[in-house]
Amino acid sequence: MELDHIFNKLWNDYASLNPSVKRIKALFEQENETILNDHIAFRTFDHPLMNLAVLSALFIKHGYREIQDYHFEEKHLYAKHYEHKDIPNAPRVFISELKLKEMSKQLQQLVNDFIKPVPSKTFASEELLFSGRVWELPSFEVYNTLRNESEYAAWLYVFGFRANHFTVSINDLKTLNSVEKVNAFLKLKGFLINDSGGEIKGSPAELLEQSSIKSETIKVDFKEGIFDIPGCYYEFAKRYPDTDGKLYSGFIAKSADKIFESTDFYSKED
Repeated sequence: MELDHIFNKLWNDYASLNPSVKRIKALFEQENETILNDHIAFRTFDHPLMNLAVLSALFIKHGYREIQDYHFEEKHLYAKHYEHKDIPNAPRVFISELKLKEMSKQLQQLVNDFIKPVPSKTFASEELLFSGRVWELPSFEVYNTLRNESEYAAWLYVFGFRANHFTVSINDLKTLNSVEKVNAFLKLKGFLINDSGGEIKGSPAELLEQSSIKSETIKVDFKEGIFDIPGCYYEFAKRYPDTDGKLYSGFIAKSADKIFESTDFYSKED
């Protein structure tokens, strides 16, 4: 499986599930902007069948290597980011996992209940990253129970294994070349910006600025019927050079912590 094929397959799944990202991409292109991808992100549990090591295996096989790890104590998350060792402009890959042992017994039991019936070979397949939800149709009651403790767990329960977001590299935009301009442009077009911790996360002094739209609400089939819940989101990142003149390539945990909240539940009336 070639690297371009991997990212194209991930993009097609992500964009088909979330029509707003296709609209945003088209709007940028109408402004004669070229969209380059700064990074993509995945979510998982630290369960041995599907932890960071499992999800990163396909990328490592194709030339990626681990660069840095991150801790999110409040959200009980651990993450790593990966970069390609030979292709400088290849998208970074950010994978996080929920630390189940730090969660309630109820949450642990619910997670184990929907994972247990899935054949272990499913998690060993190279197709896992493109598989979406590999367990049975979700229950809206279980979704809400998980959400009361962890929005992250609830999202993962419903959407499974797929790119949680793609990220536009603002450094490669010509006119919309700042986070402020991107946010203003998107708001003008009717999109909601994730304002948790402010619309812009990070600063030039920290060498990274980020923003994101709130995940659009999409219709999802549950055992109890069809409900509107937040899907995936689009992120935007601008990187700044360090003292050596090289663009900063990592992530800022306190900023990423707020970016995670782009998928938090909200109603269309909010």
